[in-house]
Amino acid sequence: MNKKIWLSSPHMSGNEQKYVQEAFDTNWIAPLGPNVNEFENAIQNYIGQNKSVVALSSGTAALHMALILAGVEFGDEVLCQSFTFSASANPIIYQGAKPIFIDSEPDTWNMCPLALEEAVKISLKKGKKPKAIIITHTHGMPAKIMELLAIAIKYKIILIEDAASALGSSYKGQMCGTFGDFGILSFNGNKIITTSGGGALICKDEKTKQEAIFLATQARDNAPHYEHSKIGYNFRMSNILAGIGRGQMEVLDKRIDQRRAMHQFYKEIFKNRSDIFMLEEPSSNFYSNFWLTTILLKSFEQREKLRLYLEKQHIESRPLWKPMHLQPVFKKYQYFGTELSEELFKKGLCLPSGSNLRNNDKIRISKAIHNFLETN
Repeated sequence: MNKKIWLSSPHMSGNEQKYVQEAFDTNWIAPLGPNVNEFENAIQNYIGQNKSVVALSSGTAALHMALILAGVEFGDEVLCQSFTFSASANPIIYQGAKPIFIDSEPDTWNMCPLALEEAVKISLKKGKKPKAIIITHTHGMPAKIMELLAIAIKYKIILIEDAASALGSSYKGQMCGTFGDFGILSFNGNKIITTSGGGALICKDEKTKQEAIFLATQARDNAPHYEHSKIGYNFRMSNILAGIGRGQMEVLDKRIDQRRAMHQFYKEIFKNRSDIFMLEEPSSNFYSNFWLTTILLKSFEQREKLRLYLEKQHIESRPLWKPMHLQPVFKKYQYFGTELSEELFKKGLCLPSGSNLRNNDKIRISKAIHNFLETN
C-alpha cells in the first residue's frame, strides 16, 4: 500500500532541535525565555511596518486577545467573514458578542467590501455600531485589504486581520496581518511553518504588546504576592515551542517558494481544463504564499467524486470551508451577501500542497488526477 499523501504536513528544517536543546540545557522550560523573545523578534523583522509581536499558545488565543484589546464585550456586534474556519468566529462568542457574517467576493474568495459596508449601514440604522471587523486571508490569498480597510476607517471600526494561513503573503509588498489594528498568525501543525501548536498577535506598537503580554500571563499585578485587578488568561507560548519556531523562521522563504511551486505544478495539470477553475492572484499587487492550492469543479457531485477517488489512492484532499452562516452553531446569526461562499463550499477542493512533497508524491498525484479526469 502506498503511504498517505497529506494535505499539508509539518516540514522541519533540522535547526529546530538546536533551539529546543538550548531551552533544556538552560532549564528555560516555562512559558517565557530567550526562545520566545527571539521568535517574536524574528517575526517582527520579517513582517516589518514597525509592528510588535506577541507569541501565544494558538492563533485562536491571538484572535481572542485581539477582541479583548479591541474592547469587545457582551452584546457587541462583530462583523466576520463567513467563508473561514470556525476559529475565526468562536472568540466572538467567547466574549459574549454577536457575530454578523459577511459573504466573499469572487476574485480572492475573501470578504466582500460591498456586503461589508451594507452590514455596517444596517447596524448603524439600528443604532448599533459594530465594534470590530474580522477579515480572513483565506488559504493564504490576500483579501482586498485596501477596500476593506477604507470601510473600517470610514466608520471608525477596529479591523482585525486573521492571517492565520497567510504568513509571507502580501499586498503591494506589505505583509498580510500588518494593515489592520491587529493581526493574527497561526503556527498549527498544518501551517506553512509550525511550532506544533501556537500563534502570534501582531500589535500596532510596543505599548499594546505589553498590555497583551500582561493579560496573556494571568494579568498579575506588580506585587510580591499574587494580586489581580483584571481577568487574565493563560495564553503565552512556551519557550520549547518557540524554539521550534526559531528554526522554522530560518526556512520560511524557502517554504513559501516550495508552496508556490506546488501551485505551479497544479497549473500545469489543469492548463487545458476549462471545467476546472484555480484560484489565482487577481493582479501583481497580490502575492500569495499559496498555503493551499484550491480549485472549483463543475458541481458538488464532481467535487465529491474527485475527493473520494483521491482518498482511495491514499491522497488527502479537503472541501473548501463550509461557511459559518451554514454551521448549526451559528445559523441563528445574520448574514450579508449572496450565495458565493455557499457555491465555493459545494464545488471547491483543497489539494495536497505541502512543502515536503517529493517527486514521487507529485507523480502519484498527477497520475491520480489525470486518471480521474479521463474517466469523468
